[in-house]
Amino acid sequence: MDFAPVLDGFGVVLEPVNLLYCLIGVVIGMLVGVLPGLGPAATIAILLPITFGIEPVTAIIMLAGIFYGAQYGGTITSVLLRLPGEASSVVTVFDGYALARQGRAGTALGIAAIGSFVGGTVSIVALTLVAPLVAGFALDFGPPEYTALALLGILLVATVSGGSRLKAVVAACVGLLLATVGRDTFTGAERFTFDNLNLADGLDFVPIAMGLFGLGEILYNLEERHRTVHAPATVANVWPSRTDLRQASGAIGRGSVLGFFLGILPGGGATISSLAAYALEKRRSKTPERFGKGAVEGVAAPETANNAAATSSFIPLLTLGIPANGTMAVIFGALLIQGVAVGPQLVSQEPELFWGVVNSMYIDNILLLIMSIPLVGLFVRILRVRPAILAPVTVMITLIGVYTVNNSVFDIVLVIVFGALGYVMKKLGFEPGPLVLAFVLGSLLEDSLRRSLRIFEGDPTGFLTRPISGTLLVLFVLVALLPAFQALRHRRRATAHDAAAATDDKELV
Repeated sequence: MDFAPVLDGFGVVLEPVNLLYCLIGVVIGMLVGVLPGLGPAATIAILLPITFGIEPVTAIIMLAGIFYGAQYGGTITSVLLRLPGEASSVVTVFDGYALARQGRAGTALGIAAIGSFVGGTVSIVALTLVAPLVAGFALDFGPPEYTALALLGILLVATVSGGSRLKAVVAACVGLLLATVGRDTFTGAERFTFDNLNLADGLDFVPIAMGLFGLGEILYNLEERHRTVHAPATVANVWPSRTDLRQASGAIGRGSVLGFFLGILPGGGATISSLAAYALEKRRSKTPERFGKGAVEGVAAPETANNAAATSSFIPLLTLGIPANGTMAVIFGALLIQGVAVGPQLVSQEPELFWGVVNSMYIDNILLLIMSIPLVGLFVRILRVRPAILAPVTVMITLIGVYTVNNSVFDIVLVIVFGALGYVMKKLGFEPGPLVLAFVLGSLLEDSLRRSLRIFEGDPTGFLTRPISGTLLVLFVLVALLPAFQALRHRRRATAHDAAAATDDKELV
């Protein structure tokens, strides 16, 4: 590999104007992540007119910084307010918010910052070294592979729930049903719209997430006024202890690798990466009951994975012209506006742009780490605000954030509806996480499944004839059967233990 263009890329990103826009992008991204509802895709879309008068390299560096900064900014609200602004932050809510309620919000945010830095750096190095090889692998993915990947992701939804698996499956089914609302992309027929034009394009992620996690949680907590509100004992020590770092080190390493490979797959991205990393850590743990109750690994794994995936998602965009997610689609639009021909020839024809954008991620990572750790104490102080003040402020931020996405009053109505649903789910012992994650994966599953069946002319065994989709389906079956094997193993151990105890009793007699 010729490293001369890579070094030239550092020369591009270290120009003062590019460094300035890199800083601006990261700061805007963090602020966007902190504000629930206003995600990086909407922000980048709003800022597109600004990029008209900027050099293409400078513009894309700024937009990449926004995307990068928002990944960590969404963590802040997930941990402190239980409000994931992005789908990739949903999994962080489970243990991050639990740690905050235990007075360890600084630890959660510190671990998330370190994991984000390590995951992003590992992914950037890997991107630099193996981008052509990985791009060729991603090119082999078609509808059958996406179908198998989505099925595996939805199966893992039940794994991330801290409560009953049956209730998690029921919630996931509701999420899949909600994903079918809107106009059928194949036939144009309207489904579950009830002749309402606002539902013709389907339901957005933001109103559902903000309603279930934000408004639903507020209503539930207001009803139980007698509950003690846990505030951090101290906000000064935001660096994790050695014990916390030791517990999180394995999760950070595995999350970096898993996030990189899942992030390069169009349709995979940060959401599936965070979900898979969390599920992997929970299955590997000798004490899985800690997850959902404040396990440090439950924050380190998804945060590392989603930042690694955020970096690697630039591979299919820049080398194949395939956006891996909604934000990449907006950045793809910005590249087209700038007259940049995205595709396999970009590396050779526009090396300054390609390597300038890639190397700017190193700077983004460093800036993110430098700014996030010192500011953790400031963000943690939000927890010290009394619930009587925090609740209405949170509701206001939620509603304003949702409205700004589409400037739609109907979205505010949806937030209220899903807020009521979230309250009822909490009362009945259902976790909202599986519903939201299944909703995100549902559209990918339906579209890829129907396209696959058309390719195979209705023969479902065709999935097994393709190496990648066949391997993923085998993995799906193994994961599905794993709980049964575990239950059988525990039963055999219990039987052996009882038999040994009975033998000891006889010998005593």
